[in-house]
Amino acid sequence: MVKQNPPQSPAPYPGVLTPVDGSEAVVWVETHITQGGCAYPITPSTPMGEGYQRAVANGKRNLWGEELFFCELESEHSSASACEGFALAGGRVTNFTSGQGLILMKEVLYTIAGKRLPAVFHIGARALTSQALNIHAGHDDVCGVADCGWGMLFGRNAQETADLALIARRAAEESQTPFLNIQDGFLTTHTVESVFLPEPEMMKEFVGPSSGRIPDLFDPSNPLMSGSVQNQDAYMKGKVAQRFYYDHLTKCVRDAMAEFERLTGRGYGLVEPYRLEDAEVAIVGMGTMLETAKATVDWLRSARGVPVGCLHVTAFRPFPGPEIVHALKHLKAFAVVERMDNPPAQSNPLTAEIKAAFADALTGAEGYEAVGTVPAIFSGVAGLGSRDVRPGDFVATVERMTGDTGGRRFFVLGVGHPEALPRAEDPDVRSKGAFSMRGHSVGGYGSVTTNKVIATLLADVFGLHVQAYPKYGSEKKGLPTTFFLTAAEEHIGLHCELEHVEFVAVLDTNAIGVRDTLHGLAEGGTLFVPSQHTEPGAVWDSLPEHMQRTLRERSIRLIALDATRIAKEEAPTPDLQVRMQGIALLGVFLYASPFRERKGLSQEALLEAVERALRKYFGRRGEATVQANLRAVERGFKEALEVPCGGGETARQAARV
Repeated sequence: MVKQNPPQSPAPYPGVLTPVDGSEAVVWVETHITQGGCAYPITPSTPMGEGYQRAVANGKRNLWGEELFFCELESEHSSASACEGFALAGGRVTNFTSGQGLILMKEVLYTIAGKRLPAVFHIGARALTSQALNIHAGHDDVCGVADCGWGMLFGRNAQETADLALIARRAAEESQTPFLNIQDGFLTTHTVESVFLPEPEMMKEFVGPSSGRIPDLFDPSNPLMSGSVQNQDAYMKGKVAQRFYYDHLTKCVRDAMAEFERLTGRGYGLVEPYRLEDAEVAIVGMGTMLETAKATVDWLRSARGVPVGCLHVTAFRPFPGPEIVHALKHLKAFAVVERMDNPPAQSNPLTAEIKAAFADALTGAEGYEAVGTVPAIFSGVAGLGSRDVRPGDFVATVERMTGDTGGRRFFVLGVGHPEALPRAEDPDVRSKGAFSMRGHSVGGYGSVTTNKVIATLLADVFGLHVQAYPKYGSEKKGLPTTFFLTAAEEHIGLHCELEHVEFVAVLDTNAIGVRDTLHGLAEGGTLFVPSQHTEPGAVWDSLPEHMQRTLRERSIRLIALDATRIAKEEAPTPDLQVRMQGIALLGVFLYASPFRERKGLSQEALLEAVERALRKYFGRRGEATVQANLRAVERGFKEALEVPCGGGETARQAARV
């Protein structure tokens, strides 16, 4: 990793710029500062546990030279109990879980908080099984444990996930309160982004050693009974007495955030207001969808002149009621959009608590600014089970707040429903100069890993900010999947499935005849298709007529390659023949995209960079696998076949020339 300072950053520890996903960001932090981890695998938090366990197996020690410990128990409940015991003995411990796993822990979460044990658990927030099983993003699980007495911090991206892991740890130990560090399952845990990872020196200074910071309640010289039975005369005394710790919790979080900003230059607050000063309406929420909301706010202001802002609630616990009221009190209306739905409740969780905060402000409660009126509060449901939340959804949300509502305050985004807001317009809100790719493939072809390799290469070699993620399914190998990639000169705020792209890669031949395959492909963009044909005319004739027409009308550049043949010829073992079909795409991408030409890299220098990226993902499989993948990439670059889009005869003439 090469240390790069963010522009104009005076902070002593700006971070190490590296492409990682949210899971890797957590592992980076926790394997440096903790002493042990206990977990049970559950999607999508499993990569965090695997990464920590791998570090232990490799003999990694923390920043104070202590050997790391990891234990996989027989359930999430047991793993939480093991963490409780580890913390009781004065150890700095972590856990990684999601969905039903977090709910299964709930009994133990109460006792960890009640015993004032400052553990930090990392959550890949996931929808809970209700009418059906879903393994994707939802806030059902974390809202289901919001009453356990833990601090709860929400990150919108991998950068915030890494930073909040440290902030949560310091606040937990200062307040003797356990914390959940929450990121959206798959949408953050599995999305590769450009992240300024905290330097080891920074983490050592910010967190400090565990000794002296975490009480050892298992000290034989000072015996203490924990978890005793308390009857009517005692239990309530102990429970209410714990308010002492929570009275100081908000200050501890603020202090940790302030010190973190001093060291890194990256500032955090209990809430993050964006363009709210002169706003009349706003979007409020938690997690990745607020990245898309932020980008949409910029578009609505520039394209339509709508005075709109947004507010991300970083700390769900301690709940920042006064800060929320202060940020929103001057608005005409705001919409709270949540990734969970609880119909029998008065409102969904975040909406209900914000309403309660405004009620306190209206009645002059201590700590609140007095308000004379309350903005109109709308409540929306979106993104359940990782359902895509698009800029068009937030445009529709703002239109609902600024139009004739007819008294309707509840709405749904992204699905057909009587309360749904349709997308009248779905704008391109990407940053200027962004280059995006959408891929259509099959599970098991290796294209998802290839997408991550491309992102790593674009970040490390070309110095670009990247975002790469797949549309994962719970299905087995062999079924269709989609993957997305964006590269830009600045942070990529849009976080949704990509419709506006410059490159479409088709590895699944079944997608060639689908009309939506070319949807959103820019004028003059590039289409890659797999083909066994070696002549351009034959490739052109193999395409359906509607696709040929679209390619001509939009002046699309068409490139073909027999990736199946390359994989068969280069795979070192039969089991890699299928997976290596996707790796040749990297060669085609480097051939067709503008980045190599902009950088002025020779083919030799480019392949050296490719080899470094391949080692990151395949190095542990052995040198033969690395070299086989490298040859597949090189052949994809050299054997990419340009197909003129003027018709089959034109293509054949070009081939003869």
